[in-house]
Amino acid sequence: MRTIHFIPCLVICLFSFAVFGQVSISYLTEELPTDTIFPSSLSTHTALKPHVIGLRAQKGMFTSRIGKKANPIELTPLIDCNFRASDPLQLRTGAGVSLEGMVENKLYYRMHAITGIGLGDSLFTAPSYFIRSNPSKYNYFDLRGRVSYSPNEVFNFQVGLESNFIGEGNRSMFLSDYGKPYPFGQIRTKFWRLEYTVLYQFFREENGSRWQMKNGATHHISFNAAKWLNIGIFETVIFQPKDTLLNRGFEVEYLNPVIFYRPQEYAIGSSDNVLIGLSFTAKYKKHAAYGQLIIDEFFLAEIKNKTGWWANKYGAQLGIKGQLKPKQDSYFYRIEYNFARPYTYSHLNSGQNYGNQGATLSHPYTGNFMEILGELKRQTNRWLFKAFFSYFLVGLDKDGFSYGSDLYAPYTNRPYEYNHYIGQGIANNGIRAQFTVSYLLSKYGRLNAFIENNLRYDHAFKRFGYFPMLGIRSQLWNDYRHY
Repeated sequence: MRTIHFIPCLVICLFSFAVFGQVSISYLTEELPTDTIFPSSLSTHTALKPHVIGLRAQKGMFTSRIGKKANPIELTPLIDCNFRASDPLQLRTGAGVSLEGMVENKLYYRMHAITGIGLGDSLFTAPSYFIRSNPSKYNYFDLRGRVSYSPNEVFNFQVGLESNFIGEGNRSMFLSDYGKPYPFGQIRTKFWRLEYTVLYQFFREENGSRWQMKNGATHHISFNAAKWLNIGIFETVIFQPKDTLLNRGFEVEYLNPVIFYRPQEYAIGSSDNVLIGLSFTAKYKKHAAYGQLIIDEFFLAEIKNKTGWWANKYGAQLGIKGQLKPKQDSYFYRIEYNFARPYTYSHLNSGQNYGNQGATLSHPYTGNFMEILGELKRQTNRWLFKAFFSYFLVGLDKDGFSYGSDLYAPYTNRPYEYNHYIGQGIANNGIRAQFTVSYLLSKYGRLNAFIENNLRYDHAFKRFGYFPMLGIRSQLWNDYRHY
């Protein structure tokens, strides 16, 4: 049998009795003290972000709109100015516009566009989208957006050019937004205690002077086993629409929203990259423990024998987070541990690895790493104070071999078959610390003024750096600098 049906669409349709859909879609930004833990519920699902905001959720934690009034069209200017005190000068300056609106609380849309110029060659100032015009200068144009339609409380359909995130952590071992946005289509189905999501993704990689296309298809099941316990199932497949033997477009077998990818991959005789995962979230009042397990490949006998076989590729996450409100202020804390064995997420070539446009789709350290991080945030009206600290160990490549940390190095270039361990190669352990003070200038466009202090240390290179930054920015998506 080539397909495994576990949620017949006809049955789902029987649950479509609600007369309203979403109000809007939340932004894919960091968790704040005022909106971190949603109350326990058998019908609320929070792992897949951005969230679909319904009428019931408006009383909860999500604040997603640029303004409070539900207008069909809202036009908001955007600002993106970042300055780093260094020699030579590092800066990014840009401006743009945001267009957002909704129609009858069922159709929601938004589009953000920013263009500008920058100086320097640093991850602290360079945006996710940029075109370098010379070694010290770049021009950039960042375009993101999505359209969402909810005919009722059960179904939601989305298309867009943006990122998606799966998980409750600061990092995600499943799908994160550290890299560049991509075109996608999404179907979400919510009924009883389940939320089932199908995500079709369209990626690309630079191949010389041309772009090489590749695609992804993802399933995510969220099940509320109890008011306080959520269990998630994740699977994704990355495949090339065209290779040396076949031009197949978006593989029709993967378009089926109710199949398991691993049996289907074997059925069509492909070497596509399939990953599967499990997750949990356990809530207690304003606190939550959470975790993820991601499996790329493994052979149980090799694990039992502790051989360190290279193809035992897996990773995990375990964390706790919560909200504290002793007086008028709101506090948020998080402690999180992540690891991935060598060669996790990698494959034979860039057309099959778990990346997009040279960047990872999961954890920023990809494979061959371990990390422990902590966060503490304090929020008072318009002020936000943030402290972030992480300790990590990453094994870097050496002697022309891949030791499992470079997502874009083929795993066939490994130095040996057995005795692979986290930190192999050039063992670089270090710290990342970030201390930020920001002030909300305007709720329209989430315009913030901020001062940010970054401290970085890499033991393998005996390198310590302090990078102060200040700026004014419309914070409608994450701008990561803490890895």
